[in-house]
Amino acid sequence: MGSLTSTENQMNLDLHSLNRRNALKGLGLSTLSLPLVSQLPQLQAKGDSSSRKPKQRVIFMFSPNGTIPKHFWPEKDGEDFELKSITRPLEPFRDRLLFLKRLHNKVRGDGDNHMRGMSCLLTGIELFPGNIQGGSDTPAGWPKGISIDHEISNFLQAKEETRTRFGVLHFGVGVLDKADPWTRMSYAGPNQPVAPLGDPYEAYRKLYGNVREKKQINSILDDLKTDLSQVADKLSPNDRKLLVEHSRLVDRMGKEFSRSDDLKNLAGKPPLLEEGVENLNDNLPTLSRMQIDLLVNSFVNDFTRVATLQFTKSVGQAKMSWLDINERHHTLSHEPDKNKDAYEKLIRINTWFAEELAYLLKKLESTPEPGHSGSMLDHTLVVWTNELGKGNSHTLNDIPFLLAGNGFGFRMGRSLSCENSAHNRFLLSLAHAVGHPLETFGNPKLCKGGPLNLS
Repeated sequence: MGSLTSTENQMNLDLHSLNRRNALKGLGLSTLSLPLVSQLPQLQAKGDSSSRKPKQRVIFMFSPNGTIPKHFWPEKDGEDFELKSITRPLEPFRDRLLFLKRLHNKVRGDGDNHMRGMSCLLTGIELFPGNIQGGSDTPAGWPKGISIDHEISNFLQAKEETRTRFGVLHFGVGVLDKADPWTRMSYAGPNQPVAPLGDPYEAYRKLYGNVREKKQINSILDDLKTDLSQVADKLSPNDRKLLVEHSRLVDRMGKEFSRSDDLKNLAGKPPLLEEGVENLNDNLPTLSRMQIDLLVNSFVNDFTRVATLQFTKSVGQAKMSWLDINERHHTLSHEPDKNKDAYEKLIRINTWFAEELAYLLKKLESTPEPGHSGSMLDHTLVVWTNELGKGNSHTLNDIPFLLAGNGFGFRMGRSLSCENSAHNRFLLSLAHAVGHPLETFGNPKLCKGGPLNLS
């Protein structure tokens, strides 16, 4: 019997949605509530959670401007490695770490190394010719292909049992409203950059709708009902009749808001966000924790199984004032190693990124896996990476790739030499780990040897 066409698959999906909606109508839910409630993950007919295969999730975390290799990479390969100063905050997760050493971004062509380091990081393919000038290299445009986060998301979204509400979510910390190859690492396809959500309040609205605003409306409706009841005895019969109609309208509005905002069916309640935190440099530590909390909660509620967490951008110029550093990050990264003051500050900056990764891992480790034993970290792989191997040399060799967590079948707790491989082979490994057996990804010529053996 032949495989289903895309049209037939869509018809099956539409029928599934219609059946679910008919069932919800039978429960007495209104037309206003149906679009939101019918999409709640717990109401989607995927069968008994205890009988399903554990979820696989992946997070790509980006920090910019290269690292300080001597203080990042372990000296020894294998399991007998010691964490250097930058990665020491990750000591509690040592057995869940995998350092991929000697892995290079070999994509060449148009654009400077910052541009290709960022936009080719997850795509593994060249940039189109364009008019964006960087450094002394030829100008360039966007990449010629999809990024691995979207490739994996598309694969998962194609199957009912792994389909989620959003497919992939992108969170940004200190990401400004500017679009160029230095600012985007995720691509839905050739020439299709995807912007991260840099505002946690916007991310909250995307995940949960206007719940916070509607709670305020419910409070106003409660006050209105109280006011109407207080004046009822003082009105004429005709006015009282009109008042009753108004009261019924208010009741209906309140019920609709209550139904559409019902979060009781979510596996995890939305995190409480601090009010009034603007997207400003000095707020980066607070913004980071807010975004991480939202990201983890999106996993808890199975809104997505693929996410990115982007700190600033390639050539990022954050001023880490909370670390008592007054110079900007990218400016410091250009200083020679003999500038000991800049060198020490760059170590502190990269250590702070490691601390934020540790916070993310701790959140995942302390969150039980919904429907299964263990924690969410047991089923989530985090990939911490960078656009450059080292800032002042602008090298695309030895790109920092540090993996943390479990769930992809990789053997963790070690430092592994990738023997000067192109990073395309690692991207292939990620696809294969979720059951997506691609032969190549990005530039086919850089995929020779196939996926890395990480098991």
